[in-house]
Amino acid sequence: MGIHVIKMPDIGEGIAEVELVAWNVKVGDMIVEDQVMADVMTDKATIEIPSPVYGKVLALGGAAGQVMAVGSELIRIEVEGAGNVDANAAAPVAAAPTTAAPAPAAPAPVEKPAPVTSTLAPAPTSTAPVATKSTSSTPSAARANGEKPIASPAVRRRAWDLGIELQFVPGTGTAGRITHEDLEAYVARGSVTASSGGSSYRELHEETAIPVIGLRRKIAQKMQDAKRRIPHFSYVEEVDVTELEALRTQLNQKWGKERGKLSLLPLLMRAVVLAVRDYPQINARYDDEAGVVTQFAAVHLGIAAQTPAGLMVPVVRHAEARDLWSNANEMGRLAEAARTGKATREELSGSTITISSLGALGGIVSTPVINSPEVAIIGVNKMVERPMIRNGQVVARKMMNLSSSFDHRVVDGMDAAQFIQTIRGYLECPATLFIE
Repeated sequence: MGIHVIKMPDIGEGIAEVELVAWNVKVGDMIVEDQVMADVMTDKATIEIPSPVYGKVLALGGAAGQVMAVGSELIRIEVEGAGNVDANAAAPVAAAPTTAAPAPAAPAPVEKPAPVTSTLAPAPTSTAPVATKSTSSTPSAARANGEKPIASPAVRRRAWDLGIELQFVPGTGTAGRITHEDLEAYVARGSVTASSGGSSYRELHEETAIPVIGLRRKIAQKMQDAKRRIPHFSYVEEVDVTELEALRTQLNQKWGKERGKLSLLPLLMRAVVLAVRDYPQINARYDDEAGVVTQFAAVHLGIAAQTPAGLMVPVVRHAEARDLWSNANEMGRLAEAARTGKATREELSGSTITISSLGALGGIVSTPVINSPEVAIIGVNKMVERPMIRNGQVVARKMMNLSSSFDHRVVDGMDAAQFIQTIRGYLECPATLFIE
């Protein structure tokens, strides 16, 4: 038998370090070729690291949340044959993070499960208190069904405040009387559960520490950097989308089965494509280090999407060359890829302007954070039917707010207002969306 060491691979594009997001194996596991061992994250995407060999995991080179340099030892595997390192070499100790940024403390070492090989020390997780807990009697065995627990009023009141049913608490007092000490012992055993008889006003003291790692850490870093570097200002305008909704309904009735149902977003995407022709300084990216603003003729629309891992922004490329259904289909494909973790680095980068839609979740105003290095983001709020005055008459109209943010270093307030007013004009007279 030999030892095969796998090092952190070179992801490419000049990346010198990556964050170890999660282990998919543990010490003692048997793994096969091409089995995914770990997930690592670059600035843009999560990448799976497969195993090139078959064997048994002996040691892991880092903990989830740790930043590791390319070329550092990732995992050590026992294989048949000679392996690629000296079998007598010591197993690695998890390396310290390679960047100055503080890595959050992991809740437990990744090597926590007990190794199965006799040459490694047993995991120090099996302790006497755990054994005691596993051998203690179950609460239901405290007394027979129908037998009333004996306890003083003070004990009963305390049990009520703790949410404990006395029926399940063993009593050590005279004639099985339940004492304060019995309650404390019951709580210490971890037997307290939420019950219908407990008080909903009892004090709660639990705390949960959740490490900020992986995509959530990247989101936090990017949002902090955007707010630190970009002087945001927001502009909110309400839009009458009554005619737009009527058009969308007609299009879905006629073409829905054949081409797919349209939401409001493809229509808004078309309005943005047309509006940036008149305001190219808003379809741009700003390199503040070089002091250069790059304006784009192509419209690569970032569509903010919530995923189980956090907020991601897949990019609909060349939205200017797509019709409503092409935009809708591409947006749906990218959103599904992001939700399932299959979106590529190219599909999550390169946007020139972003749309963030919180309308489905409610809210009439938002202040979206600019997706740096872009200079603008358009936020969509919920649609509501409200009484409005038109031609001296009170009528019901469908209204929706656009809450947008701009980089004040590049975009003046007047330009931002005129840009949003232009979008509003297209949406309130939707026939103009199709007039060249």
